[in-house]
Amino acid sequence: MTLPPVVHAAWLAEHAGEEDVLIADVRGPNAHTRGHIAGSIPLMIGTPGQFSTPELREAFAAEAALRLRRHGVTGGERLVLYDGGDCTNAAAAMQVAELGGHPRVAVLAGGLAGWPGETEAGVVEIEKSRAELVPRPEAVVGWWEVSDGPSDALILDVRREDEFAGKGGYPCDPRQGHIPGARNVEVSTLFAAPGVPKPADEVRTAVGAPEETGVITYCHSGSRSGLALIALRAAGYDARNYFGSWHEWSRHDELPAER
Repeated sequence: MTLPPVVHAAWLAEHAGEEDVLIADVRGPNAHTRGHIAGSIPLMIGTPGQFSTPELREAFAAEAALRLRRHGVTGGERLVLYDGGDCTNAAAAMQVAELGGHPRVAVLAGGLAGWPGETEAGVVEIEKSRAELVPRPEAVVGWWEVSDGPSDALILDVRREDEFAGKGGYPCDPRQGHIPGARNVEVSTLFAAPGVPKPADEVRTAVGAPEETGVITYCHSGSRSGLALIALRAAGYDARNYFGSWHEWSRHDELPAER
């Protein structure tokens, strides 16, 4: 029942026929109908949000569990997610599945673009599941946990250097800069190709922290930092994403910022 956080095409080709492996396409039902990895289902469960309170995060996690059940997901399978190739959407879906309580979720490196095997076309019917998934709101990080979180957690800002320094950024943000104490590692430095993480030792060198370090990622709005999770977890880090990221943090005047 083991499942690496990131699987490659060779792994999936070897295990795709196993009863407990569920392959899910997060590109959307129309794209799935046009062509998908054989045996996969379409899985549309959304993306995490900017949870301003623990209660909102708990409510979304409960809804995520329902969305999984509506797609026939039980939580007992090994769930492998894929998108078109860069893994940004697969990473977002991974976080929602984890919020919904799924304990074994992986992302296919390189997505459909890197799949050398057969594809199929046509509609795949899905039967709802009656399984009781236990939501895990703590699967993603809220701003209050970054502000009051454990001192031994590494806060990793995966934006560009100019964004981190407060010299660039988005005009929609009332403040520019970064979370105090954060370390800047631009997300592209963690990947060898779109959706394909660099070898674990190279990722750990870039991060500059031992494998046992807990990591909280953030970017501007949660997408790049969600993508970074794939490379970090493949390198052995216990990493979670602060999905609200700088877009949310910069709006809390009571929260500190550095430039």
